[in-house]
Amino acid sequence: MSPTTLLSRQLPSLSYTSTPDRFDETWAAPLSTLLGLGRAAGADLVEFFLERTNYIDCLAEDDAITSITPSLAIGAGVRVFRKQADCYVSTNDLSFSGLKTALEKALSILGLTLPSATSFIPEINLEMFRDYATKKDKDLWLPQASSMSEISQVLLAANDDIQKKATHIQSRRAVYFRDWQEVLVAASDGTFARDIRLTQSVGYSLLCADGDHRSSISKRVGDTSNPSFLGAWDYQEDASEVAESAGKMLYADYVESGTYPVIMSNAFGGVIFHEACGHLLETTQIERQTTPFADKKGEKIAHENLTAWDEGLTDRAFGTLDMDDEGMAVQRTLLIEKGILKNFISDRAGFIRTGHPRTGSGRRSSYAYAAASRMRNTYIAPGEYELDQLFASVDKGIYCKKLGGGSVGATGQFNFAADEAYLIENGKITKPLQGATLIGEAKEIMQKISMSSQDLGLAPGFCGSVSGSIYVTVGQPHIKVDSITVGGR
Repeated sequence: MSPTTLLSRQLPSLSYTSTPDRFDETWAAPLSTLLGLGRAAGADLVEFFLERTNYIDCLAEDDAITSITPSLAIGAGVRVFRKQADCYVSTNDLSFSGLKTALEKALSILGLTLPSATSFIPEINLEMFRDYATKKDKDLWLPQASSMSEISQVLLAANDDIQKKATHIQSRRAVYFRDWQEVLVAASDGTFARDIRLTQSVGYSLLCADGDHRSSISKRVGDTSNPSFLGAWDYQEDASEVAESAGKMLYADYVESGTYPVIMSNAFGGVIFHEACGHLLETTQIERQTTPFADKKGEKIAHENLTAWDEGLTDRAFGTLDMDDEGMAVQRTLLIEKGILKNFISDRAGFIRTGHPRTGSGRRSSYAYAAASRMRNTYIAPGEYELDQLFASVDKGIYCKKLGGGSVGATGQFNFAADEAYLIENGKITKPLQGATLIGEAKEIMQKISMSSQDLGLAPGFCGSVSGSIYVTVGQPHIKVDSITVGGR
């Protein structure tokens, strides 16, 4: 019987056969029926998110593999919207009855009940199946990924190489993970799309010690969409870089606290913009009234030197996707142009509750979370200056080459430690410094980024927020901050 003539009382007798080990077109019939059921109950919009994952990580410490952690998962979530309210329920039962039970729970939380037995269930006309995985041969990625044997061999060889290049080693670690994910999104607005993601990362963590002297340096590289990523890792180059940095920082002097002009390195230096400003441009912050930029669209919020983007398109970057977790194709979003706030980062809920258009930014760590407005590849755009010009403009300041851990307050107050820093004197890098912590507030520091070089660099990262931990890219060219508080001794 077609959905246009389906009665509510017939639902318990329905039986669907969907492909159990693949999200394909066979899922259209049961999901369309359930979406229609949700609409008949009074929901404004209903969305299903189905997910299957295959994850593994591996840790090599010194000369041994000390940890291997595999993880398999499958599940689904249903989100129901009614006016500006929404509710999310997840389940591990992907049968028709299991998904129907999850839908019923979500409806009941919003005060909605299933239609009467004689009510018709409306037909939901799903779009022609958008299968990014099949279109781009992504179904081959998992079988082509590195075996456990190859993973172990590469990590042990990497640890052996860094031992030859570093001195005063206390511990050396090489770590790798692979995260494969298949997703399917179906919604009552007609969305029906599938994708496969493959995210991988590998890197070093080196701790050196000599008496009371300590240095700790890490480096991580990441990739999406390349099954051969690990085999192509140039661990020898990264080992040389990490060993050199650790050696320089081992006997570094402590920085004097104060206010300095600071030049921040490209690539991972962009983590401060991501944390201190990017989060404040997500519509979840507008909904919570925790961003100072909520009513600043079209106004100047940064130095006229600064232009910033968020996008999901850069080849193999950590935040690159073909579609977000709400089934919307990704795009480029201009956040700030020459200091003027142009757009916010918005998902479906953000659009409903704030009016800011969706940007393909609805993301979640797994089916256990409802999607939320989240960053993808977020970076300050290249500027017009040569790198030498940035350094030449500083009489006495600090060059932050590698940033470490930090924290950010709800409205943009931040502090970040510099794992590798150097004193700048008369436009030249002189001696290494340790113990530097950058302290500031987003709405103030944004006005002080007065110079940007042309050497944009991107770096993989992990971002935690209301919808769990997701993969993102941070980035920037080298930038000059005219003045910032630096904590030290």
